[in-house]
Amino acid sequence: MRCSPLPVLLLGASLAASSALAATPPQQPAQGPGGRDYKTSEVVKRAVGTASSGTFVFHGNDAPARPRPVVVFLHSWGAVNPGLYGGWIEHLARKGHLVLFPRFQDVNRSRPADASNLAEDLIQGALAALADDPNAKPDKERVAFIGHSAGMPIALNLAAGVASGKVPAPKLIFGLMPGGIASNEKERGILLRDLSAIDPATLIIAMSGDRDYLPSDRASRLILQQASAVPSTRKLFMRASSDDHGFPALTATLASPGSPKADYDASAIKLPPDPPRDPKQRNTWRWSADMALSGPQTILTQQLGNNGTDTLDFLAFWKTFDIASEAAFAGKDAAALMRDPKFVDMSTWSDGWPVKRLSAQMPKGEGPETKEERGPRRRLNMAPSETKQGLSEFLAKSRS
Repeated sequence: MRCSPLPVLLLGASLAASSALAATPPQQPAQGPGGRDYKTSEVVKRAVGTASSGTFVFHGNDAPARPRPVVVFLHSWGAVNPGLYGGWIEHLARKGHLVLFPRFQDVNRSRPADASNLAEDLIQGALAALADDPNAKPDKERVAFIGHSAGMPIALNLAAGVASGKVPAPKLIFGLMPGGIASNEKERGILLRDLSAIDPATLIIAMSGDRDYLPSDRASRLILQQASAVPSTRKLFMRASSDDHGFPALTATLASPGSPKADYDASAIKLPPDPPRDPKQRNTWRWSADMALSGPQTILTQQLGNNGTDTLDFLAFWKTFDIASEAAFAGKDAAALMRDPKFVDMSTWSDGWPVKRLSAQMPKGEGPETKEERGPRRRLNMAPSETKQGLSEFLAKSRS
């Protein structure tokens, strides 16, 4: 018996109609934090250093009247191409920031254990090269770190090592989906320095997504706890929520911070070549297994390249960082951010339904909590005995 294609056609038509009628998510705001009221129309893209040890540099094409605040963007392990975060980098640069993207990893040739030291050297070299540049004009008093996945523990290590003088102290550390932390020297990942050395005036924010929150939550709690000199009033644990109220749905995953943009692809930004190697110099490089990307790291890097720029970028990541950096540069704490209703607001779908808001909470203070003495146990049923008896008689009669 031949089946009619009519039910299939009707199903396809109904799905297409429902998608067309579904509410759409909010777009980038016209102005304000996360908005498109940019100071410049174009971004200068260049690089300093060498092909194997270089930093990508981005800033507006204007000549700023005052030094630019510096944003150091620390990528996830394997995501060495700034094009994977191009949308966010462009937003930051057009808003007036000087963005440094140090390539602290040479895929299949460098180890996670060396990443923090290499990032330090790259940032130091980039700031030295740009110190007298009238267009770059870095402001070392207004510095913020953005770290994605393994970039977050590296950001904290840099902040803990500012006493070396290589990297200026950040006013804000903004971490998304923290991960890649090694618990010992033999384990693959980033080994944390003594985070108690981080300046108490630093504002630290760790955000996870609700679709991959367990490992990020564990890493967030660990780093917030180990940054013990920073008071709890200057720390925030945040979470971005998925929302399928309309179409396309918003999904907060490890790859959500990716905003690929071809204009920022590394192949279009030439790094200076490496100097010729001295043939008399002994090659001490040795390959080790942790130089290769793991399966999850490879998948994450691929997902970053396929992730579309959406509401989560505009309102959960870009807007949140814009508000937090302005507050941090002004010396405000996490409590001030939580008093601002715009900080966690995610606007509304096209039908007026609110998009799920961000959650934000400050960690509990240090030291043991004082427990209140227990009072007398409350009786749950305070009805008089005659009422209970009357009810029993009523039930008995109703069954007879």
